[in-house]
Amino acid sequence: MATTFETLHTVTTTEGRNAARAHALAALADPKVTGLPAHELQQLCTLLAPAQAAIAEQRQYLQRGGPRRKERGDHGRPLLTPADKVLITVVYLRRVCPQKVLVELLGINPNTIGRAIRETRTLIEEHQIEFSQTSHYFSDIDELRNWLDNDTTTTRIEAARALTHPDLTGMTRDDFQALVDRISVSYRASIEQRRHRQRGGERRPGTRGGLFRQKITDADRILATVLAQRQLCDQQTLAELFGVSRGTIRNAVDDVLPLLQQHGITPAPAIRQFTTAAEVLDLIASDTDHKSPS
Repeated sequence: MATTFETLHTVTTTEGRNAARAHALAALADPKVTGLPAHELQQLCTLLAPAQAAIAEQRQYLQRGGPRRKERGDHGRPLLTPADKVLITVVYLRRVCPQKVLVELLGINPNTIGRAIRETRTLIEEHQIEFSQTSHYFSDIDELRNWLDNDTTTTRIEAARALTHPDLTGMTRDDFQALVDRISVSYRASIEQRRHRQRGGERRPGTRGGLFRQKITDADRILATVLAQRQLCDQQTLAELFGVSRGTIRNAVDDVLPLLQQHGITPAPAIRQFTTAAEVLDLIASDTDHKSPS
C-alpha cells in the first residue's frame, strides 16, 4: 500500500497535499530525527517565535511599502508555520538530508525552503545554539521515506551504529558521542581551510558548500579513525565495514588523526584484533546489549 510520502506529488487537491505535508512534518519532528525530546523542540520554537514574527512583519512592511492599513486577516494556514521553519532548520543543521530532499519531501518551492532555513539559522546562531551531526544521512528521498515510514535504517547506517559498540571503541556510546561533538567542529574547520587553499580564496557566491557530497558522515570518519588507532583491524576491513573504498578510510584517518592528537586523545589499543569484517560483526551480534568499555 502506498504511503503518505509516496503520494505527496500525486495528489491533485490542495487538501490532499496539505495532509501529506503535515504527515511529513510530523515524521520529521520525531526525536530520532531532531535529536531533541518533543518538549525541548517546543521550547526552541517558543524561544525563536518573537524574532520570527518580527522578521515576517518587516518583510510584509517592505512588500506593502508601508504600515498595515487594516487589521490582519485570517488567510488560513501558511505552507510553513514558524514552528515548521524551526523544525526543518534543525533537521538541516543536523545534516539528516540536503535541502533538495526537504523540497521533494514537503512539496514546497526551493526558494521557500531556502529562505526559511537561512532566516531561522541566523536566529539559532544568535542564541549560540548548536546541534550535533546525526549519523542518519540521506541524500536520496526514497531512503529517507523508508526510514521515516518504517522506523528502519539502511544497511550502511545500521553498520555505523553497530560499530560504536563499546567493545570496539573502548568507550561507552555516550562518551563516543561526546568525542564526536568535541572533534566535529575542528574537523569541519580544517576541511574548509583546506578547500580554501585549494580554491585560492573564498567560495564564489552561489556555489555549493559540498557538505553533502561525502560518502560517509563526519561521525563515521571519526569512528573509523578511532577504530584504526586502536588497531582493531586493518583499513581494508574498515572499508568493508563502512561500505566504502579503502582510500576513503585512509583519507578519513589522515584528516581526523591530527585533530585527535591536538586534543590529546589517544585511543587505547584494542585487546583483540580482527582480520575480517565478519569477525567484527559476529562480536557485535553476540553481545548487542553490552555497555561497558573493553
